[in-house]
Parts: sequence; C-alpha cells; structure tokens
Amino acid sequence: MTNLVTGATGTVGRQVVAELLRRGQSVRALTRDPAKADFPDGVEVVQGDLTDAETLAPALAGVTGLHLITFGGPYFAPLETGTRILELAKEAGVQRITVLHGGGPSLLEDTVRASGFTWTVLMPVEFMANALEWADGIRRDAEVREPFVGRLSAMVHEADIGAVAAVALTEEGHGGQEYVLTGPQVLSLADKVDALAAARGRKIRLVELSEEQAVAQWRAAGQGEDVIGFLLEAYGNTPPVGRTVVDTVEKVTGRPARTFAEWAQEHADTFRS
Repeated sequence: MTNLVTGATGTVGRQVVAELLRRGQSVRALTRDPAKADFPDGVEVVQGDLTDAETLAPALAGVTGLHLITFGGPYFAPLETGTRILELAKEAGVQRITVLHGGGPSLLEDTVRASGFTWTVLMPVEFMANALEWADGIRRDAEVREPFVGRLSAMVHEADIGAVAAVALTEEGHGGQEYVLTGPQVLSLADKVDALAAARGRKIRLVELSEEQAVAQWRAAGQGEDVIGFLLEAYGNTPPVGRTVVDTVEKVTGRPARTFAEWAQEHADTFRS
C-alpha cells in the first residue's frame, strides 16, 4: 500500500509521514519544493500543488491512502480544487482518505464527506506546537506575553494527530468517523508556562496583555485582521470542545495521548537562550 501525504512539510503532515513510515508503510510526500523537504530515507518525495489539481495526477499513481489538508496557497486560503482532486483520486484507485479539519467549513471537506470514499475527518483542538510562537520571547526576555491568561485548552500533540491519521489510512473501522483529538489534560496558560520552565530549567514570567495590547502585538508580528479576529474569539471565548478532554487518541492508537510536559521536554532546547 502506498500512502500520499499532502501538506507533508507542515506541522501535522510531517507527523503523518513519520508515523506511516514507523508502521512500515510506503510513504509518498507531496510538496511544492522537494529540494527543501528534508525527509528521512524511505520517503518518496514528489512535487505537486493542491491549488493546481492536475499536478497531483502523477503523485496519485498507485496510491491507496490519501491524507488531505483543506487549505493551500498564501495565507492558508481554502482550497477550491476539491472536486477535481477527488476525481483524480478515484481514477487512481484511492481507497481511504483522511482530512485534517481546518477549523471551519471548507469545500474540500464537504466534497470528501459526500464522496463514495472511505473517509475520516481529523478534528484536533489547539496544537501543542503553537507554543513555539513563544520561543523568541522566552529566549530573549524569559517572558510569555498573552491575553486571556485564564483560558483553558485540551491541546493535542501533533504526533498524536499523525498517529491517528496513520491508523485511519491503514486499518479498517474508521470510515465515516469525525475524530475530535485532544491531549490528556486541560491546561491553563500558567500550566503551559510552568511546563516549559521545568523543561528548559529556568523560570518564565507570564505577563497578561489587554485585548488592545494583544491586537497591537499580533499586528506588529504581521498577522492579518481575519487571523486577529479568530484569535480574539478562540482565546477569549474558547468553545467547550477546545477545553474538554476526550480519549480518541487512546481508543484509536491503543496508547495514551502525549502530555504537554512531554512535548516541552522534546522541544526544551528551542526555549533555551
């Protein structure tokens, strides 16, 4: 069986590739620039662009499992090529499809759901990897500067998302499922900062920003107004699904979801000056 992973150089895509490889599967990784992909031996790297569906035709040859993302192009624009991508997948003989939910409705996801494929939608809450956004401030000032410090999150390790995807692509019993994916704990910002401080071996201050200060900080970092609006809503009014632990990872993979403390230890050097 050959599995094609789109978005393969992304935070989740790399984990899907790694888990499929660990499971002894044939893995093909799609990227716009194979020369910069930097995958381990055993991964077949192919060129393609989801915004230009015809470029996928050669990459889909012989593929039985397909992992899709719902966005492409600049600024994570929603894909409009879903219908053609699925036509090509059908012609290639693809049997199973996983879709990484993008946080809202998308034409590609809707098209997959209405197709005749065996599909699984992965719906992760906040990625643990989002904490990497704090790395510069921690290294420089030993600070995390954020609004809504009382917010809660059941954030999930990106490797667990990849593991669930790999199971759904290679095993029976996951068709037609929407899998909400969380970590094993509900964490506050203080909990996250404490875990990062313990991992790097030095204290970190948590500084609460007002909404106005946060917006100014995000604008200075180059965030667009649509992203800023999303962050204000997601952080200021986190929905229950984002702060409620579910055991999907353990049910699907057979092992407990990874903790944020584990993630912090894995990335400790990133937060050291």
